[in-house]
Amino acid sequence: MTSLATGSLLIPKQKLDPWLGKIKNGSTIATLSDSIPMVFGEGEWMTFNIGEAEYVGEGADKGASTVTPTTKTTKPFKFHKTIRMNEEVLWADEDHQLQAVEQILAEIQPALSRALDFGVFHEINPTGGAVVAAMNGGLTDATNLVEYVSTDKPYVSLDAADALILANGYVPRDIALDPVYASKFSALRGTNSEQKLYPNFRLGVETSELDGHRASVSNTVGAKAILASDTKVLGFVGDFSAIRWGIQRSIGLEVIKYGDPDGGGDLKRKNQVAFRAEVVYGWGIASLDAFAKIHDLV
Repeated sequence: MTSLATGSLLIPKQKLDPWLGKIKNGSTIATLSDSIPMVFGEGEWMTFNIGEAEYVGEGADKGASTVTPTTKTTKPFKFHKTIRMNEEVLWADEDHQLQAVEQILAEIQPALSRALDFGVFHEINPTGGAVVAAMNGGLTDATNLVEYVSTDKPYVSLDAADALILANGYVPRDIALDPVYASKFSALRGTNSEQKLYPNFRLGVETSELDGHRASVSNTVGAKAILASDTKVLGFVGDFSAIRWGIQRSIGLEVIKYGDPDGGGDLKRKNQVAFRAEVVYGWGIASLDAFAKIHDLV
């Protein structure tokens, strides 16, 4: 009978690639903005504002063109998920080992995917919901604020958020919604009609269309059961291409048979093994002016 070996268990490529793809199934950030290749550590990127072209009349001199660079940083942030199991899981034959890996990944993947949202949106540790000082600069710090009024139609607050972003020179093409806020749009019907006002809008993380916006719905937006202090956020509107994020270290699955890796007691004494996966995300936001926050202060 073959058992899983102690130490690092490398997930086969045919397992790892779909795993990475599933990040989009659990994260609104990954759904609405594309990942970029990253190396480990703090990095920088530059954006340039070169203004507009100049008209030159016949025989006239050409004027100078200005270039205004802006430097932004991406920082690495590590998240882990550790799951304990009775050591009998290691006694399975080769086929059952593969099944065990699949089950473990099915549990770990969604948590690590949501961690990206909790960091970029709220700057928090998903365990406990406390703010992480090193994550300074999340969307929760956006100064464009719109209060949702329960007596208004939900598109009133969305229109107001759009107006703030447009005034800053950005195009509000995207929106991430808390399910409570999203359901208000889904429930709208046309005047004297059973036809949905937004028939292409779906209550799910996958991208759908809402009033001209690419939309994604997740409870990571409000994070009500996660935040140590509820901020009553209902949605983030803006240009999500202003978010630069990537995976700085490949995701691995480690089988731990000895010691106390998570404070739950000695593994050998408890006849347990622990499975741990870790991911290092890097992210930065080009400009918070490209976003507006919709919240309910009641």
